[in-house]
Amino acid sequence: MTDSDLTLRLVRDVPISPAHCFAGWTVPEQLMPWFCPRPWRVVACTLDPRPGGAFCTTMQSPEGETQPEGVGCYLAVEAPHRLVWTNLLGPGYTPQAISHPGFGFVCELRFDPLPDGGTRYQAQVHHVDAAGRDAHAAMGFEQGWAAALEQRVAMVQQAAAA
Repeated sequence: MTDSDLTLRLVRDVPISPAHCFAGWTVPEQLMPWFCPRPWRVVACTLDPRPGGAFCTTMQSPEGETQPEGVGCYLAVEAPHRLVWTNLLGPGYTPQAISHPGFGFVCELRFDPLPDGGTRYQAQVHHVDAAGRDAHAAMGFEQGWAAALEQRVAMVQQAAAA
């Protein structure tokens, strides 16, 4: 099995700039409104966008059930075009166990400029094993990440129109 066999991908051309895409992943106030598909929401967020910095979110279901905090670590931060983070390490590159029923991964995000001012948004989530990849796919990776991205685009467009 190659690395690509363990990778889930989402590629979309969106009508917002790479800087807006990047800010959506690095500024808590920008990430919280869109990061998970509604009606779920992010209720707490800590972001320290630098290599070794914290990437932490807490999500809540429509019924008010809070998921365990998702703690990760930025590996690469190249504003405004590339981010890499993982849940396999905590802040300061501290190794951490993945809680059940979670799965370990490294997420690489690329925000490439398009001639019209938009962005080719590319998310590649590299999983530790096939079981993790399959669990993430079964959760609705493509639909969920696409819906969340659409929420980010709408958020930026609404702010621009105001």
